[in-house]
Amino acid sequence: MLEELLLTATTFIDNWWKEIAAAIFVLFFFLFLRRVFTRYIFKIILRFVRKASKEIDTGFLAPFEGPLRALFIVLGIYFAFTILPLTPNQDFLVLKFLRAALIVLVTWGGYNLAGTILCQDLAKKYGFKVDRILIPFLSKIVKFIIIALAVSIIAQEFGYEISGLIAGLGLGGLAVALAAKDALGNIFGGIVIITDKPFTIGDWIATPSVEGTVEDISFRSTRIRGFAHSLITVPNARLADEPITNWTRMGKRRISFHLGVTYTTPVAKLKKCVQLIQELLESHPEVHKETIFVRFDSFNESSLDIFIYFFTVTTKWGEFLEVKEEINFRIMEILEDEGVSVAFPSRSLYLETPLQLNKPE
Repeated sequence: MLEELLLTATTFIDNWWKEIAAAIFVLFFFLFLRRVFTRYIFKIILRFVRKASKEIDTGFLAPFEGPLRALFIVLGIYFAFTILPLTPNQDFLVLKFLRAALIVLVTWGGYNLAGTILCQDLAKKYGFKVDRILIPFLSKIVKFIIIALAVSIIAQEFGYEISGLIAGLGLGGLAVALAAKDALGNIFGGIVIITDKPFTIGDWIATPSVEGTVEDISFRSTRIRGFAHSLITVPNARLADEPITNWTRMGKRRISFHLGVTYTTPVAKLKKCVQLIQELLESHPEVHKETIFVRFDSFNESSLDIFIYFFTVTTKWGEFLEVKEEINFRIMEILEDEGVSVAFPSRSLYLETPLQLNKPE
């Protein structure tokens, strides 16, 4: 009897070690397949897709490279467990974990796809007109929907009732809304910015509180790069309530100033200077021809003021400064050619009784 028990135990242990060894072998075999897939198979698939059709964008495959690598590990673990002597309940539980893992991998790929090309490249490829400011916002919404769907499917897979969870969220929604009214205000502010589109990513904007280039917009805030290269984060609710000046959308850039000449300037020369400056601006290729004003405007305290008002064709800051500098030099040349001097602030003092200067002996 004892010999039979020992023989049975020895046989069981021997079979148990064989099954464990087989499971470990299967696991390492799938790890080997994963390595082969990473180095060779995925690259071959990309090449085949490129050769098969130029219309197919291989960028749709890149987000799934990581999940496909992880798939070999998941399958290796699953088949390793199927070799082990498990009970029917344990086999059923392993199968549930396999399904949940597959859902996680699909969610992972969809999340990567939404963050890389789903909004931007798809719109560019098929000609959809999507504003740049919508791309990160839509990407975040798609990611949230993907994760929410994955969580609900996995919960149903393990027998949890989703309807009760949704009802609980509905009852707690009021409390959350009251506790997070500022956060909700920022979200609605972001929606207002998205729908009104007062600016897009890359635009130079100015508000009473901030000025710089828009880098990103999220559910809560908008990130603006200041001219000191500092990153400024502005809550959407605040930004939506402020007046926003979008300098990038200027069709032309204004130059306006008064040029003061001395009171000793003859009328004929003053008229000639006004005429020459007008002709200069009208003939300059970088000056917008729609609105040009050069007029003798006023008698100032110490100068005769010529009002000069026009726009440059370019709106870029550096090019604008170059055009402005060139025109200033040309105006100086006109004044020099006509013998007209630029006035500077001065006062004339008249004494009722002239001063008596002592003559040197």
